[in-house]
Amino acid sequence: MALKTTLEQIEEVQAAITKVMSGQDVTMGGKSLKYADLRMLHEREDLLLQRYKREQGTGGMAVNVGVLRRDY
Repeated sequence: MALKTTLEQIEEVQAAITKVMSGQDVTMGGKSLKYADLRMLHEREDLLLQRYKREQGTGGMAVNVGVLRRDY
């Protein structure tokens, strides 16, 4: 299985958000199905959009966290 791009992941999350907003619970033949949690989907969407902006070079200032490199 190939890795999906950030944009493909964003599209999947947004499709899931649309499904949740059109009906959270579905019952058929005595079995019920609950779509993903809307709050969690929005959090995932925000994370993916931030990643996508960084990948495209439009995410603003990058912050380097870690040990500074020293030249000896």
